[in-house]
This record gives sequence, structure tokens and C-alpha cells, in this order.
Amino acid sequence: MALDMDKLNEFVGRFAGDLGATVAAGNVVVGHRLGLYQALAEGPATPEELARRTDTDPRYIAEWLRGQAAGGYIEVDPATETYSMTEEQVFALANPDGGIYMPGAFVLALGSLKSEDRLVDAFKTGAGIGWHEHDQDVFVGCEQFFRPGYIANLVPSWIPALDGVDAKLRAGARVADVGCGLGASTVLLAQAYPDSEFVGSDYHEGSIELARKRAADAGVADRVSFEVASAQTFSGRGYDLVSTFDCLHDMGDPAGAARHIRQSLASDGTWLIVEPAAADDLAGNLNPVGRIYYNFSTFLCVPNALSQPGGFALGAQAGEAAIRRVVTDAGFTRFRRATETPFNLVFEARP
Repeated sequence: MALDMDKLNEFVGRFAGDLGATVAAGNVVVGHRLGLYQALAEGPATPEELARRTDTDPRYIAEWLRGQAAGGYIEVDPATETYSMTEEQVFALANPDGGIYMPGAFVLALGSLKSEDRLVDAFKTGAGIGWHEHDQDVFVGCEQFFRPGYIANLVPSWIPALDGVDAKLRAGARVADVGCGLGASTVLLAQAYPDSEFVGSDYHEGSIELARKRAADAGVADRVSFEVASAQTFSGRGYDLVSTFDCLHDMGDPAGAARHIRQSLASDGTWLIVEPAAADDLAGNLNPVGRIYYNFSTFLCVPNALSQPGGFALGAQAGEAAIRRVVTDAGFTRFRRATETPFNLVFEARP
């Protein structure tokens, strides 16, 4: 073999960055669980000072801080070994209610990786792994990953992008949030539209239990109810709005879900479909966002779809054309991309 050493060194450099990021993911989650980012956001600190703020061991804190600084997640003055955070780092790492909360994504990632041994077997057999079979951190991390984006976009921009939906919700509407998980989207909508009623559904009983608690803690339980039901069997008819957030591509039978949603809508109702940002072709997804979604999809989305009847396994990078086919084949006559973000495509479908 005649190796091009420049290309080899470039590839090894990419590997070193990936390996460092992989191990750093665990340290981000440690910082999340111990409140280290929030404590450092209070002001610059040496390892000893941050240890005192967080009631932790200074030797562990010193090593953690050095790794975070090496990765560019925090700042350091090497002369005094004093660490600090920029406003941007604080926003992304220390505020779970901001527009992005990076530690939540790492909680989800580490939780997903715990199924690695089962996934190896699934590769050999073609068997599925149901969402309910994953580690608890998958459910919690998924909420922590997606909720900040919903806070930043759902009420401020996604709902207003739908034709007439904001006015209906303000006047008082009936809403079904299908595949609601821990209920982050359901609760946010209920808080924004106090005259409307909401029903969240998910096939995973453990998620529904947490969703009920989230609604009670938010003070909206009088207008929000939850049921354990699949996207093909959730109850109710005449809904003004049905929403599916980042879940249609996970289903083994998205076509059956689409048909059931159409039947559950009022004649002038709307289906809000939020899906991961993706191009329709592989080449268009060979980028950092596509990399994130393809790798999550290998551990979570495709195995879950293959665990269910229906014959679909769209994956997280399904793209607009695939979603359009599912929707229009179910009898919806109007489908359009209403808006988008770097991480999501937002579609509007009507009967």
C-alpha cells in the first residue's frame, strides 16, 4: 500500500477530535448533574473555588475544568488557572430553558449508547428495539434535548406559521399532541393558550407518568390530560389541531398514524408535523447535522420502527419528500413546509 501521509494525518486528526468529544460527552453530563456549569456561570473561579461552590472534591474539579477548557467549552487563564464562561457558553451550557441546552443532548447520547450490545445483535438479526426498552436517560435526555428548541420556536414562530391556528388556539381549541413523550410540547402549548384543551398521548407508559407530573408542576393539569395510546389508536375526534413532534419517522406504521390523524381532525383542522431537518438525498445530509441524526437514528429511530408492525423505517433523515408521501397517501389534500430551523422542518397538513 502506498499511503498518502498527509491524508492519513488529516484522518487521524479527525479521529483524535472525535475521540476527545466522545469522552468529553460523559464529562458534560457530569457537569450537568452536579450543576458545575451553573456554578461557574456565577463568575470566574479556580478549581478550589468552584469545588467550594458546588460541595465537590477540588482534585476532580481541576481535571474536569482542564478537559472542558481543552475542548473550548469554558475559558481559562493558564497563568492563574482561573476558569470562566463566555455569555454564549452560559447560554448553551447553563440554561435548561434557553433556546439550546447542550448537556441534554449528551444525556440522550449516553443513554442511547447503553443499548450497544443489543444493537449489535439487532444488526445480525434485523430485530427491532422498542423505545420503551431503552435506558431511562433516553426518555429524560430526549426531553432535555428537544424542549429548549420548542421553547424558542413552538409558540413564537411555528404556530404563527400555520394558517389560522394561532387565532383558533387563542379562542379555545381542542388539541391532540401525539407521541408527546414527557409532555414538553403539550405543556408549553397549554401555558401559551389557556382557553384551549390538550390531550397528549404516547405508547410508553413511563413517559406518560412523567408527563402528568410535568403538567401538574406547571399548573396546567386542569386543561391537559394524557393517555397511554399509540399514534394509530389515540382517542378523540374533531380536533382543531393534531401535532407530532420529532416522532413520525420513528414509527413502524406512520401511514396508519397519518390515516388515524386525518380521521381525528375536524374538517378544517390542521396537522402540525415537526421532523428533523433533512434533505431528500444522501448527499444533502452529509454534514454535521446529518451526522448527528444518522447516528442517533441508528441507535433509536430505526430500531424502534423495526420493533413495530407496519413495514416502515424512515429514519431521522427521511426528508420532506418521504414525509409528503406518507401524508398525501393518507388522504390529506394540502401539505406544505411552513417554516424551518437548523435542526427541524415544520410542515402543515390539512384534510
